[in-house]
Amino acid sequence: MSLLQALMLFFVLLCVCCSRDPARPNFVIIMADDLGIGDLGCYGNSTLRTPNVDRLAREGVKLTQHLAASPLCTPSRAAFLTGRYAVRSGMASHNRFGVFLFTGSSGGLPPHEVTFAQRLREHGYHTGLVGKWHLGVSCHQRDDFCHHPQRHGFEFFHGFPLTNLRDCVPGSGSVFKSATRWVVHGPVQALLVCAFTLALLRCLGLVRVPVALVAAPVLLAVAVAGGYLAFLHFFRPANCVLMTGFEVVQRPASYEELTQRLTGEAVGFLERHAHAPFLLFLSFLHVHTAHFAAPKFAGHSLHGVYGDAVEELDWSVGQILVTLDRLGLANDTLVYFTSDHGAHVEEVSEEGTMHGGSNGIYKGGKANNWEGGIRVPGVVRFPRELGRGLELAEPTSHMDVFPTVLALAGAELPADRIIDGRDLMPLLRGMRARSEHEFLFHYCNAYLNAVRWRPPDGSALWKVFYFTPNFDPGTSGCFSSHVCFCFGKHVTRHDPPLLFDLTRDPGEHRPLTPESESRYHAVLAAVGEAVAAHTRTLNPAVPQQLSLGNLVWKPWLQL
Repeated sequence: MSLLQALMLFFVLLCVCCSRDPARPNFVIIMADDLGIGDLGCYGNSTLRTPNVDRLAREGVKLTQHLAASPLCTPSRAAFLTGRYAVRSGMASHNRFGVFLFTGSSGGLPPHEVTFAQRLREHGYHTGLVGKWHLGVSCHQRDDFCHHPQRHGFEFFHGFPLTNLRDCVPGSGSVFKSATRWVVHGPVQALLVCAFTLALLRCLGLVRVPVALVAAPVLLAVAVAGGYLAFLHFFRPANCVLMTGFEVVQRPASYEELTQRLTGEAVGFLERHAHAPFLLFLSFLHVHTAHFAAPKFAGHSLHGVYGDAVEELDWSVGQILVTLDRLGLANDTLVYFTSDHGAHVEEVSEEGTMHGGSNGIYKGGKANNWEGGIRVPGVVRFPRELGRGLELAEPTSHMDVFPTVLALAGAELPADRIIDGRDLMPLLRGMRARSEHEFLFHYCNAYLNAVRWRPPDGSALWKVFYFTPNFDPGTSGCFSSHVCFCFGKHVTRHDPPLLFDLTRDPGEHRPLTPESESRYHAVLAAVGEAVAAHTRTLNPAVPQQLSLGNLVWKPWLQL
């Protein structure tokens, strides 16, 4: 070969290499459970040790107005995975119970919904979920698994189909404590009063009833109480289960070194797929109660069992980062860290110890749409494309992960449905100065609770509330009911709505009035028009996955 031919071949190869699209990135999506934005060092906490999440923030982009699509686990996760408000898929409740409490419930993420895992798997990615699911299991038979993660695009699943509850950890109390009080002081008490009244009237000779009729309410009361106690006894082994794929591998699940075991599964997934594009969703049980931590972390934080769990979670994040470094994958892997919603401020142990986290300067928490319930950590690291140590204060949403991941992977958005998320990369790369979310709609279960408006030509950030939760007197939470509810006597409706400017009042302490804000009526009118347009895009006939009929425990669906 002549020198001229060799040079020509060199330039041809160089042109081919230069014109080739960058390799498709890998994705590690990390979601904490009930972690507050005020719990992390990179968001201002100085008493909890979170060096690994802080490292992500130093090496990537920190979002300071990152928002959960719902302040409660199940609807938040449904919106996160699909890029759509949970009301669109029927994953937002019209009743008091906004999440699944039994593996034997029939509701769940509908099979026709499209997750980012499903789309990436269709485009050649290996996909895995380690940890919490909480989006249903089966529909009609215990083994149809119609809502299972492996029916929604995850080829590998190791974790909890339900969630972490106090009942799952012996000695941590019962999530059904209030229900126990209802049983004791409700039907059981009424039946016993009935029996006593009949017996008294019979002894006084005022009524003539057989002894069997007097005894019947007593026997029925015993049966109700006994049945409920039996339910509580069997709840843990029935619902606190660990699965690999479609198989139950531990019943009840052991919490001994649980975070270490889940981290090991996540690391193993990364090692198995280091040479092919992958998406790993690491969905922590931390820091939902009941709290747990390995001996290495137990008792070592400054914030009791909650702080121990936070610091163990951060250790696990560190193991993922070390593994990416060791495998040479860090530069080509987008790592995203968040929490499903704000910290649970009403989480108090039976001894009266606070077991919830910090939402920083923000009001409220889990289960309500004050900023403390929906403003969550959001950290994105992608070394080959994003700068280091950047901070972004534009409104962004959990739902944005769906279109962002699909765009980077070269997958198209589904054309047959509305996607509410927006691709984050133009913002993160600095190609856009403003969020594409002019309006964001904040739902309390299935009820439109508040609206956020970021006008494209203004500096204000407006938030309008149509109703607010009734906190217990003198407190900043709904302690008597453990979480805030979304309708009836549990809320106060506002007509006209409450209006806040979050740029001047991020703690939502001072609602504006026509006298204090000249744009008051114009803002409410613009938001009202946006609500009307948004409402027209909803399908009122969508099957309700969290209806009482779907939520109730069905023995034939029990794993």
